[in-house]
Amino acid sequence: MLRLQAPLPDRYTLATPEELDEWIAAAKAALGDKLLILGHHYQRDEVIKWADARGDSFKLARFAADNHQATDIVFCGVHFMAESADVLTGPHQRVVLPDLNAGCSMADMADIDQVEEAWEELGAVTAVERIVPVTYMNSSAALKAFVGEHGGAVCTSSNARAILDWALARGDKVLFFPDQHLGRNTGHDMGFGEADMRVWNPRFDLGGLEERDVKEATLLLWKGHCSVHQRFTVEHIAAFRAEYPDGEVIVHPECSHEVVELADKVGSTERILEWVDGAPPGTVLGIGTEIHMVQRMDREHADKTVVSLDPLICPCSTMFRIDGPHLAWCLEALARGEIVNQITVDEHTTEWARVALQRMLDLPGGSPKDGD
Repeated sequence: MLRLQAPLPDRYTLATPEELDEWIAAAKAALGDKLLILGHHYQRDEVIKWADARGDSFKLARFAADNHQATDIVFCGVHFMAESADVLTGPHQRVVLPDLNAGCSMADMADIDQVEEAWEELGAVTAVERIVPVTYMNSSAALKAFVGEHGGAVCTSSNARAILDWALARGDKVLFFPDQHLGRNTGHDMGFGEADMRVWNPRFDLGGLEERDVKEATLLLWKGHCSVHQRFTVEHIAAFRAEYPDGEVIVHPECSHEVVELADKVGSTERILEWVDGAPPGTVLGIGTEIHMVQRMDREHADKTVVSLDPLICPCSTMFRIDGPHLAWCLEALARGEIVNQITVDEHTTEWARVALQRMLDLPGGSPKDGD
């Protein structure tokens, strides 16, 4: 998806960290209760320290919707997160993304044109009314609206099983996008095997499948992935266990199934935080998630050792685009009464995206503790 962020003025790119902090603090004070800064767990420290709330994407979007006095929501995350906030917040609130180039590679692996084309192709070879589409929270508002209009729902990493159980009680198959790994790991947890799953590759006709594959499969998994979580390997876990025989391995369910099978615990960003918080002093934890979050957990738990399973410490490169200069720039603009980088979702998309989200929330076990 093409997004264009204009280069920042030299005032911001050449500023010292101290100057940026001074400008951010002044703008934040001037805006007062009108301003709400949301910081995703994967943000760099120079940004997260200014956040009024930390969390995953859905938690932060709901936090903004519950804070009616805030009219200016600055979402330090990525594009789909800001869209979710705009869908859930009121008409008096506006959502700003400090850098328009902060997208999500996973979310961008399934766009609305590809999904609509896939739906048409599926309808040509099987009973499409018996297919229930499910999209992960880490997707565009357009995809959330698509599943809303076609009888499906949104899921998070913490409630994916509950949503898939619901979907398969309503249909014969699920088209799950955009993350194949969350879909596969959840399918295995439900008792399905690889024979029950097929990967849909949008680059090929009929997803690269034969008609028989489509008819036999229960779970059609979109060929998408998280660029960070796919990096973790069984070799990383073996190396960690060799160095720390008594250590504990915790990974995100966006990791590959081979990695998930070897981990001691598997959970969302919020669950990982809870497990690290609750670990006994002296525990060594090898974590399979984004490096800024891992390093922050290590600093905030001096009585434990928290390390990344990946020695090359891969950051979320798109989340990394949000930095001090961009935060200072958008806050100073807001303080002057100028709106920059506002993220808006049209009424039709908002209506159906809310339907898909509400279906999730209404299900037993569907109301998530966390989002990604």
